[in-house]
Amino acid sequence: MQFDDYFISENIKDNLYRMGFKRPTDIQFKSIPAVLDGNDLLAIAQTGTGKTAAFVIPILQLLLPKAGSRPDREVRCVVMAPTHELAMQIHEVFSSLAKKTGLSSLCIHGGVEQDPQIEILKKGVPIVIATPGRLFDLVSQGHLNLDHVKILVLDEADHMLDLGFLKDIQELTKRLPKSRQTLFFSATINQKIKRLAYSLVYNPIRIQISPKNPVAKNIDHSVAFIEMDDKRFFLERLINENPKSKILVFVRTKVRAERVQKALARFKLESLTIHSDKDQKERFSVMKKFRESEVLIMIATDVSARGIDIPDVDFVVNYDLPEQSENYVHRVGRTGRGSRKGKAVTFCSEEEKPILKEIEQYLDQDIKVLEIGKSDYKETLDFTPDNETDWQSLMRQAEEDGNNKRRKKK
Repeated sequence: MQFDDYFISENIKDNLYRMGFKRPTDIQFKSIPAVLDGNDLLAIAQTGTGKTAAFVIPILQLLLPKAGSRPDREVRCVVMAPTHELAMQIHEVFSSLAKKTGLSSLCIHGGVEQDPQIEILKKGVPIVIATPGRLFDLVSQGHLNLDHVKILVLDEADHMLDLGFLKDIQELTKRLPKSRQTLFFSATINQKIKRLAYSLVYNPIRIQISPKNPVAKNIDHSVAFIEMDDKRFFLERLINENPKSKILVFVRTKVRAERVQKALARFKLESLTIHSDKDQKERFSVMKKFRESEVLIMIATDVSARGIDIPDVDFVVNYDLPEQSENYVHRVGRTGRGSRKGKAVTFCSEEEKPILKEIEQYLDQDIKVLEIGKSDYKETLDFTPDNETDWQSLMRQAEEDGNNKRRKKK
């Protein structure tokens, strides 16, 4: 089946073809007709399956202004997303697919001044994509009226719960019309997710895209056993052996992100970091530079990078193993998107082996092991510019970091 076979606007079809989309993915094939028929939807699908377009396409069709009429000035659709970056990404998809339809969208999130967002709301906009915090703020201040909302979308709902947005979601839904269409998307399903979903949807169509192997076939993923203190040397080697590759490095905490960046700087390697301590302007700048390959290495935490569609990532490196098993799939799914091949390498230390076992149980398969011989391991350590005599500078840097934090507290 092709998009030509759907009863959707020719403008939307033209926009799809312009973006290179001809055939729907599994989640799109199953979701689009259900949404167009006005059903509530409970969809369980991993990131990278095309779920954003699965709700954007039918929503645009449902909200199209009738011939000869002006576009709605009232907010008709609200999409809630857990992070600024994902909200912006969804907004970009709406903007691209809405060209020449007369529909517009607004992205609302924290970390930036709210006055420009309020001005657009005053002028009128039918589609709002928002993070829960800023959305709740603007509703509470009376700048955002939800009385005319026809469609509510919760995207990456499991991640919103992980970030503690449950009360915000529940409070906001009380202010929405009861006679609305609700589309609920989540990467995982558990009792907590089920309770939230079934409190919001009415007699939903349930769709679950669960491939036997949750890691895409075009991703070559493997694990290398490397001691924690040696990981920076192997990361430097991987980068230098692939000098033109775009590499996304995942670490467990924002402190680790900054430390890895400093380690790479000592190797004369430029990298970017993205995490929750950066303000929104910095995060946008980092994402732009990495997307456009101005800088080829980005170090990220799970919170700030989940769900983000970054083009042409050649390597994903799990510098630290994720705390939650399902985040492994989210991480490696940043590469090998669409028809492109991708590689993902996990650095696993001795103390992380129990986490690796949990991930393999979640995948229901073993991850291929990259064997590193003793001589090759030693060679990697011996021939690095940042040799063992540099531990003194590392200790000084750690002490300096601690002193800076104490000064900030004062």
